[in-house]
Amino acid sequence: MKLASLFSGGKDSTYAIYMVQKQGHEIACLLSVFPKSDESHLLHHPNMAWTKLQSESMNIPQLLISSDSDNTDEELSKLEILLQKAKEQFDIEGVVHGGIKSNFQKDKFETLCSKLDLIIVAPLWGIESQQYMNDLLNSKFEFIMTVVSSDGLDDSWLGKMIFKSDIDILKRLSQKFGFNLNFEGGEAETFVINCPLFTNSIKINQFEKIWDGYRGRFEIVDAGLNYNA
Repeated sequence: MKLASLFSGGKDSTYAIYMVQKQGHEIACLLSVFPKSDESHLLHHPNMAWTKLQSESMNIPQLLISSDSDNTDEELSKLEILLQKAKEQFDIEGVVHGGIKSNFQKDKFETLCSKLDLIIVAPLWGIESQQYMNDLLNSKFEFIMTVVSSDGLDDSWLGKMIFKSDIDILKRLSQKFGFNLNFEGGEAETFVINCPLFTNSIKINQFEKIWDGYRGRFEIVDAGLNYNA
């Protein structure tokens, strides 16, 4: 099938593309809705501007739109505009969604896709958290943590690339503090800097860390594609 992919630049949306391509589907375009703020319940907020580098590195065109509100219905109306464009420009038949357990997101996206006569493809749905995190690393996905907002995750995780040794640490922390190991509940967000889909890795040249004692974010100030690797 020819598909569009909902894309935030994080591990889930990127790995979902990797999975459906392995299944033989074509990703015709990326769809990115820029939320108004980090209060959005539906969309990822930090570093969305740098998804353009990921789009370029994957050689997949990206359709962009900004939301003027954190209201879910407003965000869905913006996504509907993007989906209509994708149907007209790329003749897509369905949409890839990187959700794992969030019924809220899944129900909203399924309702919208049904309205537009599009099939929704969710290759990560229901995957076991530890297996998934290991699969990411085994598949040579390199990603950093860009947001932490849970007990047990301090500012030392901001900007950190996740390695195999970190999975065991995160598992123990998730068991102790009750957060999802795959972060789907918003306990953390990620940004992929390299993976098998990329022709060039992403080099972060300048960043800023913001930490309030409980919640923090790693904001990319300047980045580019690494043509020397």
